[in-house]
Amino acid sequence: MNRNELRHLDMNLLVVFEALMIERNLTRVGEKLFITQSTVSAALSRLRDLFDDPLLIRNGRQMEPTPRALHIFEEVRPAMDVISAAVSRAKAFDPATSTNVFRLGLSDDAEFGLFPALLNALQQEAPNITVVVRRANFLLMPALLASGEISVGVSYTTDLPANAKRRKLRDIGVKVLRGDSRPGPLTLDEYCARPHALVSFSGDLSGNIDNDLANVGRCRKVVLAVPQFGSLRALLRNTEMVATVPDYAACILAEDGVLRADDAPFAINESELSMVWSGVYDSDPAESWLRERILQYMAAPA
Repeated sequence: MNRNELRHLDMNLLVVFEALMIERNLTRVGEKLFITQSTVSAALSRLRDLFDDPLLIRNGRQMEPTPRALHIFEEVRPAMDVISAAVSRAKAFDPATSTNVFRLGLSDDAEFGLFPALLNALQQEAPNITVVVRRANFLLMPALLASGEISVGVSYTTDLPANAKRRKLRDIGVKVLRGDSRPGPLTLDEYCARPHALVSFSGDLSGNIDNDLANVGRCRKVVLAVPQFGSLRALLRNTEMVATVPDYAACILAEDGVLRADDAPFAINESELSMVWSGVYDSDPAESWLRERILQYMAAPA
């Protein structure tokens, strides 16, 4: 196809093709792109004509890509990243008048403990933008970045896509939340004897705290696992349960006096809360502005 023939190419088809190669499911592509499944099906038919190949073949509930589809995806995706970045850089960004949609991935602790202050600042400076938050953790973050479903994320992170960038925001210190009325901090024996509540996105009943306890030859008994921090205030109130949570989440949970936050009675190996983003958006003026605000409102105070 020469440059003149490119006039007849619908770029929307390539966007659908990219989503199909990532999701391999017509329904999920429709949900991701906010279009109907029939529209996705029609786009796939046009793509098959364009590339003279079936591209995706149904295999149960999934659709498996053909070798030619994989080859096309390998060539097309970097080109789309370049085009997207070039268009973004060409746009001037004025927060006061922008109507941009920003897509963030946040771990629950970051969303609960740090995001409210950031959101308030964003709304003050850029009243017409829209912010879409996706729940993310170290397991979900790589795929969300790679697929373009988010442009920037804040979480504890491990493996990331090759083109992703990372910047440390703060160490994740912890506090022990409790809703009883007994004075004084808990001793290590008291801490281990208490029933524990755990915030677990995946439903696991152990975490880094259990590794820290093991280092001193101790363990705890988890009797409750919940998926988010917001419910802890009501669940711990007037009970013997305790919860060991990031210090910035504990600060919010204890601010009304229903719960109190103590230091842990044993040494903690702190993890890192990081901001990560796709290299595609590294020079995008709007995304650079957003990352600067994340650093300002979610990083540890200097």
